[in-house]
Amino acid sequence: MAKAALPKQYDPTDVEPRWLKAWLEHGYYHADAAAPKAPFSVTLPPPNVTGSLHMGHALGSTLQDILVRWRRMQGFNAMWMPGTDHAGIATQMLVERDLMRSEGKTRHDIGRDAFLERAWQWKERYGGRILEQMKALGFSLDFDRMAFTLDEPRQRAVREAFVSLYEQGLIYRANRLVNWCTDCQTAVSDLEVDNVEEPGHLWELKYPIAGTDRVITVATTRPETMLGDTGVAVHPDDDRYRDLVGKEVELPLTGRRIPIVADSFVDPEFGTGAVKVTPGHDFNDFECGKRCGLEQLSVIDKSGRIVPPAPDKYVGMTVAEARKAVVADLDALGLLGAVVDRVVPRGRCQRSRTVIEPLLSEQWWVATEPLARPAIEAVERGKTRFVPELWTKTYMHWMRNIKDWCISRQLWWGHRIPAWFCDACGGVTVAREDPTACSACGSGDIRQDEDVLDTWFSSGLWPFSTLGWPDDSRDLRTFYPNSVMVTGPDIIFFWVARMMMMGLHFMKKVPFRTVYLTPIVTDEAGDKMSKTKGNVIDPLDVVHGATLEDLLAKAEREHLDDAAIKTIRKLFPKGIPQCGADALRLSLAAMALPGRYLRLSVERIEGYRNFVNKLWNASRFALMHLDDFDAERFADAMADGPEAVDLAAADRWILSRLQRVAAVVDEALEAFRFADAANALYHFVWGELCDWYIELAKPALQAGGDAGDAAARRRFAAQGTLATVLESTLRLLHPFIPFVTEEIWQKLPKPAATTGSLMVTIYPRADERFVDGAAERELGLMMEVATAIRTLRSTYGVPPSRTVRAEVRCADADKRAVLEAHRGSIETVARVDLAIAETGGPVPQSAKSVVGADIEVVVPLGGLIDIDAERQRIEKEIRKADREIAFVEKKLANERFVQRAPEAVVEKERARLADERARRERLVEALAALDA
Repeated sequence: MAKAALPKQYDPTDVEPRWLKAWLEHGYYHADAAAPKAPFSVTLPPPNVTGSLHMGHALGSTLQDILVRWRRMQGFNAMWMPGTDHAGIATQMLVERDLMRSEGKTRHDIGRDAFLERAWQWKERYGGRILEQMKALGFSLDFDRMAFTLDEPRQRAVREAFVSLYEQGLIYRANRLVNWCTDCQTAVSDLEVDNVEEPGHLWELKYPIAGTDRVITVATTRPETMLGDTGVAVHPDDDRYRDLVGKEVELPLTGRRIPIVADSFVDPEFGTGAVKVTPGHDFNDFECGKRCGLEQLSVIDKSGRIVPPAPDKYVGMTVAEARKAVVADLDALGLLGAVVDRVVPRGRCQRSRTVIEPLLSEQWWVATEPLARPAIEAVERGKTRFVPELWTKTYMHWMRNIKDWCISRQLWWGHRIPAWFCDACGGVTVAREDPTACSACGSGDIRQDEDVLDTWFSSGLWPFSTLGWPDDSRDLRTFYPNSVMVTGPDIIFFWVARMMMMGLHFMKKVPFRTVYLTPIVTDEAGDKMSKTKGNVIDPLDVVHGATLEDLLAKAEREHLDDAAIKTIRKLFPKGIPQCGADALRLSLAAMALPGRYLRLSVERIEGYRNFVNKLWNASRFALMHLDDFDAERFADAMADGPEAVDLAAADRWILSRLQRVAAVVDEALEAFRFADAANALYHFVWGELCDWYIELAKPALQAGGDAGDAAARRRFAAQGTLATVLESTLRLLHPFIPFVTEEIWQKLPKPAATTGSLMVTIYPRADERFVDGAAERELGLMMEVATAIRTLRSTYGVPPSRTVRAEVRCADADKRAVLEAHRGSIETVARVDLAIAETGGPVPQSAKSVVGADIEVVVPLGGLIDIDAERQRIEKEIRKADREIAFVEKKLANERFVQRAPEAVVEKERARLADERARRERLVEALAALDA
């Protein structure tokens, strides 16, 4: 028997928290490593512990949850590992900012221990926020296994990895050039530097050649670093300078002499073909200096100021001040050549946006080439594959050109490097346990390295450190390697490559069999979402709704500028409507097409909210007609196949279509084609179950108890078919929209042995016994004819309440027989009085439509509508279409618009033009029919 009816309207604020609580209380998210099931494991890319959910998280986590719920329902031991990242620089900057704002102090004012205590307090206060937000979206993470990259088990794993790599000679300490952020006061990796092009200059500087009256002119974009030059380089094949190689120049302003060297890194076409070499402040120069045996001098310190051995005059100046002074002084000496405006490449810190200074610094490094080789081979041999496959080339290119990895950071928040320096002998002790004495000389006068490890070092161990490594745990044996890693393409190098290297090195197995890389979420115009632009769509605003006033208040709290606020007003003039978690999830899945970008808009999400409401309303209708349905009896009858039940053609058709969509969804999810799966379900539910089957079944479902035995049997078959298809559809949809499907499923009449939650039922697979090609062909023909009549009614504005006369002409006797068999259905769904004939004569003032190659539908319009008024209406619409076409054609003829507007906007206009031309063509045909 059916349970309590559904409320008239779906209310996600009631349903979502209620089912979240129930799922957690029943432990449905938890996986037991000892369970005798095939494992399916996924590790959540750990979000920053103090962050909040953004649309990139929502996309990646939605796709992961779809996979996990799907595999769980297939009977796998599905485990989704949750966790958060300590996010070294990001978190430390937040805590430092809070300390300065609340107490007016720096971290150095309060000391390391007090600062770390404050950072842990910050983590406890804000660290759970993002996970609570993920719960609200229905993500079925195994929260009993919660991990944190800086918790005690991860600290032990990180130390074991560091010491092991050090003992194998794969971690070393060296004075090398690093990317230095003068604002964050730490080294950062190449991946944490944004290389941008900005307006600048190319200066020509004249260096006198020692012992002659000649000069050699060098070109540079950084004249201030000439204070640290230790050479001038030319290409070995450049005839202009061949005779100067080996000579020396008088380095202006410094009193030093430096050699002229030949090196093939010089581009003879750049500037003058001669370049200054500053090994202490440029990466290319550093390598050139090593090849040519040049001295390395540092004339810029970690605060970005000039230091000795630069001349005293410049010491203490900022880089900008020194640049101005050096150029002026060279000009005064007559040693400044041409100054050319040009766009120059400049590295900026991703966090602070400060210009990066290449500086010589003693740091810890990982020798990556020995680790990269197995990671390259694993992908070449197919042990790990990338989806979409286009990212394989990106991964391979980076891995084959990999450089050693600087892993030390001049921060306090993070994994402190387990190395101790001896002040007695200068030795270094690296140990798994804190030492009390130097391993080299036995002195107790040792001090631990102040630096911490790059956050990505601990993240690189994540797939196995979360499972208990370095211990040989049951979890590790069961769930490693992971089945799939779902992440964004922007961290292939940051994270995916490092997990591959670390996993293969320590576990001797790849960390995951598949890497699925999500598209990057952009706004509708294709622009990257950014708070500073004002085009961000907050997932929680979509779930709960937000007024324009809410959005503007948030912008004010975040100190956004006027341009961003203007964008917010333009994009969200009425705020963001409440859509619920399910609508957001389905939107993201349906738009997750293979490619680099996903263009999202609130309007698209509203469309999927409408789908959720459609499902709710259809289910509500079904339940109203299932209150006396015996699910047990129908299930017993259907166990022997469809022949055991007296099913109508419409019943057999929808059951067959159900098998088709189940097969499509299963195949699509196996191939990570989330959009194909989501859209197949969308079109099945809306376009077949709701628009057709329920309409066709209504007469049988609504038959009264006194209609006779045949009607009762027909009603039972329709009830059973509807209940069966709806229940299976809810199971198919559940991984995508878990909340609404669970709520509806609980109300459905089901056999007594059914499990307590939809999320632990069996996921449907196609059952060939119910595939019925004949029923699909029959109903397909009937639907084409009914649709043609509906379209003609709509074209000529026939009121829905009016029953029209129509004639179907078909020379094929078999097709006529099918249409005769379904005459009643066509008449019901199209509100038509239907005649079916082999041929027919002309009918004045009639609308016509051709179906296939041999069927003509004729609807007489005389007496049905006001012909003159309809003619005027159509002529008016044609004139309106002409104006619209002319407007869009003019817009697209404007080269400036086509070249400057975002590609998505231009494509939208082209589609608009095509639609309007097609509409005009239909109107012209409709007008001609009136005059026939």
